[in-house]
Amino acid sequence: MQFKGKTIWITGATSGIGKAVAIELSKEAGHLILSGRNEEALHEVKVNCEQNNCKVTVAPFDLGDTDSIEAAFKKIQKSGLKTDALYNFGGISQRALVSETPLFVDRKLFEVNYFGTIALTKLVLPEMIKNGGGHLAATSSLVGKFGFPYRSSYSASKHALHGFFESLLAENKANNIKVSMIIPGFINTNISVNAVDKEGKAHGKLDDNQANGMPADVCARIICKKLKKDKKEILVGKKDKVMVHIRRFIPAIYYHLASRVKPM
Repeated sequence: MQFKGKTIWITGATSGIGKAVAIELSKEAGHLILSGRNEEALHEVKVNCEQNNCKVTVAPFDLGDTDSIEAAFKKIQKSGLKTDALYNFGGISQRALVSETPLFVDRKLFEVNYFGTIALTKLVLPEMIKNGGGHLAATSSLVGKFGFPYRSSYSASKHALHGFFESLLAENKANNIKVSMIIPGFINTNISVNAVDKEGKAHGKLDDNQANGMPADVCARIICKKLKKDKKEILVGKKDKVMVHIRRFIPAIYYHLASRVKPM
């Protein structure tokens, strides 16, 4: 995906990795569509991106509300914009034990992380096919590659994204649809602050691993470089990335390490 002159839709653009990627892409892209729940924050990101002479359209919606997703899509359709790439960064994390988490919290995580992401993807995909192709990316996590304590349904929702987007890719090779799975480790964002606890409320704490994680702007540059190369999996982080390889090649060590994680 060459970004120059392209229209790229970014969800989760109000903060964290999504915001950093939007600012990074604004240096090359012709037009950005920015989405997230907080319209005021989106307009602040818009101002930053426009400083790089990039056109920006704000299309706020709530990933947990399918009607608002469809309304945003219709707004973009009506504007006449053709989406060349859709990069999904929106989502919420979790900090809770399986045994203490009621089902409505699990459903909330899936509604936002999985159903919200695939809802927009299903709207955009037919138009991409009609226009001759496009690039889709979804943000997973290290725990989208393995299970991890206090992340049960967050991890499961990210596993589900892998299955969905790998299937989509296999179905659409002839339609020139490219797919990238973004797999961040610990990145210095507010993801742990906004994570849901066992009651579905905000965790409200910045985890040490997040605080000491890779800066979001550094992460964004790595992601954009690999998106440009149409990488199917984009693993980004510090030493924590090694857990993916440990889980794959030395599972006994993974099981030992995971069982030693303390409550946060």
